Amino acid sequence: MAQHSGQIWAISDGHAGNRRQALALAAAIDRGPVQEHALRTRAPWRWVAPRRWPGSAQAFGDAFANASAPALAIGCGRQAALATRLLRERGAKAVQILDPRLDPAHWDLVIAPEHDGLRGANVITLLGSLNPVDDAWLAQARDRFAAFAELPRPRTALLLGGDSAHARFGAMAFEVLASKLEAALARDGGSVLITTSRRTPAELRAALRHRYDETPGVVWRGPDDGENPYPGLLAWADRIVCSPDSVNMISEACATSAPVFVFDPARVTGRPRRFLDALLQRGRIRAMDAELAPFAAEPLRETARVADELRARLGWK
Repeated sequence: MAQHSGQIWAISDGHAGNRRQALALAAAIDRGPVQEHALRTRAPWRWVAPRRWPGSAQAFGDAFANASAPALAIGCGRQAALATRLLRERGAKAVQILDPRLDPAHWDLVIAPEHDGLRGANVITLLGSLNPVDDAWLAQARDRFAAFAELPRPRTALLLGGDSAHARFGAMAFEVLASKLEAALARDGGSVLITTSRRTPAELRAALRHRYDETPGVVWRGPDDGENPYPGLLAWADRIVCSPDSVNMISEACATSAPVFVFDPARVTGRPRRFLDALLQRGRIRAMDAELAPFAAEPLRETARVADELRARLGWK
């Protein structure tokens, strides 16, 4: 493939999950420079993307409309799906992450989670979501959060989300989770490494304020607590406990070599439930209990596999 203008664009609506997947795949394909584009989509195209209505060339403003197309455009999310369609018409190879809800033939390749059920000649499926977590990423995180090495083992990372379309996880569910975690801590000792997400409800954050003051470790409830130590949690954890609501969060936990325990996966419905069932079947996760017994865990590294297949299909050198 000709490397015209030398570039890969990673395109999203700026939402963290979409942005992270586009950047992770771009970096895995080519270690060269990547241009990130966070879209600001104009109405009415914002409402109908990725459908191509008259005037769609101006959906993202003049700068996007007049820019030279990159060699490869990687988009994630519905807004980006329109952008990658437009760039393909201008000569770019177009790769779309997540089911665009249109015929995949509008793109050169579509990358979709297995649990979405999308299939096609130009569709590459993966278990979970794309992410940057690999040995190099974890090594960098261990260096950046080297102080965590001093925490007593076992180090239990707790990754907390919140309610989603397919799973309820609020303060009451957290209390059940916490009782199991505290039984394991009472038996095993060790330390906790806890972080929340943007969807974690305020009452759950409040419940964390002093709950683990007597337990070695770190509790991050939001920006007021400084830098989110999330990479360090993944890098230094001996075991990881996740709330069940986030495919992205669980995928990244599973990209480590630590055993992963998911709280009450039975409460998850819809397509994400199929994802959890697949992980349970292959033995990569277990339903959380009060034992948190160690088990052998092979890292789930789908991003590298997808990048290899993409390079082969597109002839990317």
